[in-house]
Amino acid sequence: MDSEYRIILNVGGVRHETYKHTLKKIPATRLSRLTTNLANYDPVLNEYFFDRHPGVFSQILNYYRTGKLHYPLDVCGPLFEEELKYWGLDSNECEPCCWMTLSGTRDTQEVLKTLDELDIEVDNDDGPELYQRFGWEDDFHNDSLSSWQKLKPKIWRLFDEPSSSRGAKVIAIISVFFLITAILVFCLKTHPGLRISEISSVFNSSREVRAASHYRYRPTTVSVDKTNSKAHPGFMVNFPFNTSFQKKLRCLFSRDPIEKSLLMFMVETLCNMWFTIEILVRFICCPSRIEYLKAPVNLIDIVATVTFYIDVLINTFGASADLEFFSIIRIMRLFKLTHHNSGLKILMHTFRASAKELMLLVFFLVLGVVVFASLVYYAERVEPNPDNEFQSIPIGLWWAHLQLPHSVFMYSSKTCFVMGIPTVVFLTFPYLKGVLYHSADNWPTSLF
Repeated sequence: MDSEYRIILNVGGVRHETYKHTLKKIPATRLSRLTTNLANYDPVLNEYFFDRHPGVFSQILNYYRTGKLHYPLDVCGPLFEEELKYWGLDSNECEPCCWMTLSGTRDTQEVLKTLDELDIEVDNDDGPELYQRFGWEDDFHNDSLSSWQKLKPKIWRLFDEPSSSRGAKVIAIISVFFLITAILVFCLKTHPGLRISEISSVFNSSREVRAASHYRYRPTTVSVDKTNSKAHPGFMVNFPFNTSFQKKLRCLFSRDPIEKSLLMFMVETLCNMWFTIEILVRFICCPSRIEYLKAPVNLIDIVATVTFYIDVLINTFGASADLEFFSIIRIMRLFKLTHHNSGLKILMHTFRASAKELMLLVFFLVLGVVVFASLVYYAERVEPNPDNEFQSIPIGLWWAHLQLPHSVFMYSSKTCFVMGIPTVVFLTFPYLKGVLYHSADNWPTSLF
């Protein structure tokens, strides 16, 4: 009889009935190996009971019937993949119409995993996970933590995790304030109205007096009449620390560039003192000093602070070394903002995660450069032209790579521009927009 070939499956309280040969269509799966000797077989009701998701099982049973596996839209992706794994099925067997849904689910899981690694959402609980980062989990469970072991993780969170507590937020605000102030001073001190002349020592009288965009002074005594000159070799030492507060305050409204430069030096010194304290505290209290030194942002902060002190020492002892070029490292402190803003963290991760796609973008740009360089080279050779500057394709490569992303008022350059802008914008923006949307939406707000 037909009933002899039928089988009843009770999944989550929902009874499904099918034929035994239907379950044999996909071998090496849980349903293809059903026997009456299994513990989940009920001889009274003549059915197999499985305490699993009944909605997902409908799609799975339909897969046995039709040979086509479709991704249900009414269940979470990880739940569907977990059910497939339980029944012994491969999620990669989904139909092509469901590949986008499956791919989106996996991308979301990878993004969530990465966001967890970025510590965007910080728990306020000082539990075993915090002490596990320092290797003190056993001491925590045994209640044998020393005073320093209890204090060190808290100090670390205070300076490294801005959203962990109110105190950490205050520290973060102070750090950002000094960071922005230092960058502003770094930029403003190059203004012509704030630049002062460098006066050489009497022992270096042969050196020419030149305009300097940085603070300069010599330890030797030089008599300068401020009515004729605005340079004073000893201002960095004498003024900031041995002058009354009223005189320092008047520097802010003074028209004398020397006094304004003095004020900026004081502000920059104060900022670097905070950076020094921050570096020392984070280095002493970090879970791993090696990992701390491996972080590019930390290295930039250390080098920028060290160059400031070296510059001050060199000028104090009258050395002739010039470290103004290395001062550009101080502007790179802006990358420290990624430590305080989750959106910037996600953006930096987006560029790292999009390395393959960005390489594809570079390929298209190189392709355009080579094509237009070759075209302009052979186009200029059609007719003899003694003023032809494109004597070789490498020269054309240099011209094309400059003109491709920029618009200039030349016919051939407009062609490059018309091709270059869509390449850069339309290939980059939609992808980054999609990555940022799926990774940053609905996450906790950052410090700003």
